Amino acid sequence: MAEEIINRVANSKLVTFNLEDFYPEGDRISFDISQWLLEGIVLKEKEFRAAAEAFDWSQYRNAYVALYCSTDAIVPAWAYMLLTTKLTPHAKKVVVGTLDVLETIIFTEIIQHMNVDDFKDKPVIVKGCAHKPVPQNAFLLITQKLQAVAKSIMYGEACSSVPLYKKPK
Repeated sequence: MAEEIINRVANSKLVTFNLEDFYPEGDRISFDISQWLLEGIVLKEKEFRAAAEAFDWSQYRNAYVALYCSTDAIVPAWAYMLLTTKLTPHAKKVVVGTLDVLETIIFTEIIQHMNVDDFKDKPVIVKGCAHKPVPQNAFLLITQKLQAVAKSIMYGEACSSVPLYKKPK
């Protein structure tokens, strides 16, 4: 007589946490301001302001925008601030930096506002395989947040996980 196969993973109290579930929709766009600098390195205020005023910012509607300068120009803070005033009515988020910096800031804000009370005293596995560009820092931030409430934290999949933390008794 064959013994019944029992799925212990399905019957466990293990809770899977997938950061991809929190990935906000919207284009991620890099905007290089060097195109508006004289020879790519000198910011002339009058010309910079004119270029910003004439530009069609509506193309960034509902996008996440990372402002950067691809040259070694010294760009004053006000220049990025000015462009932010033009982008704010259209874009979901504007930052200075790379697309990686942008994703890190997006996830930092999401995780900061996340309620993790549902994970209190439960074994949690943070899903590891991401198909969307979830930044590495998001994994660290969610680990810190979950550590305050979870019974244990693992990384990977239920069938193959790496234990990371177990709450002391």
